[in-house]
Amino acid sequence: MELAIHNIQGQATGKKVKLADEVFAVEPNEHAVYLDVKQYLANQRQGTHKTKERWEVAFSTKKLLKQKGTGGARHGSRKANIYKGGGRVFGPQPRDYSFKLNKKLKELARRSVLSAKAKESLITVVEDFNFEAPKTKSYVELLNAFSLNNKKTLLILPELNKNVVLSGRNIPQTKITTAGNINTYDLVNSDVILLAESAVQKLNEL
Repeated sequence: MELAIHNIQGQATGKKVKLADEVFAVEPNEHAVYLDVKQYLANQRQGTHKTKERWEVAFSTKKLLKQKGTGGARHGSRKANIYKGGGRVFGPQPRDYSFKLNKKLKELARRSVLSAKAKESLITVVEDFNFEAPKTKSYVELLNAFSLNNKKTLLILPELNKNVVLSGRNIPQTKITTAGNINTYDLVNSDVILLAESAVQKLNEL
């Protein structure tokens, strides 16, 4: 597959770049994508949720009323869960939500999403560029040139570029990453992928 290369003004340069079929033209595996996205979201969870159980609630342990003769239920502690402020039964406890996935499955998931985006013509290749200084206005002009100001965009650079990252980090629905740090969630969560020319070769070697 070949895609035309555009400049930052949104104009075609007349050059083309080849996308490897092994990365951008595979049969998408939806279950692999689901597992990788599930793992990414699970890893974002802190797992610090906590409620107090009966043994942790600070109430007197004195028996509330006598065992028989009241005509009501038997109660032995104010800490019971049926009382307001009592301990909670089977409440959330701190835990680690992360889980392991094989590297090959994660690679398959990334290739599946890239292939789906390429098939739907949602990948645009931009020639390598740099900003002289960090300016949000410069990045907004880039998005406007491709009519992407109201869409979720993912810009994939060959390597970290400080001026470009600082220019786009405050823009809503915009994410900037490098070819070596892409993840399935960011790929799925984007409407359009802007791919720097030099990053194509790195993705071809996934």
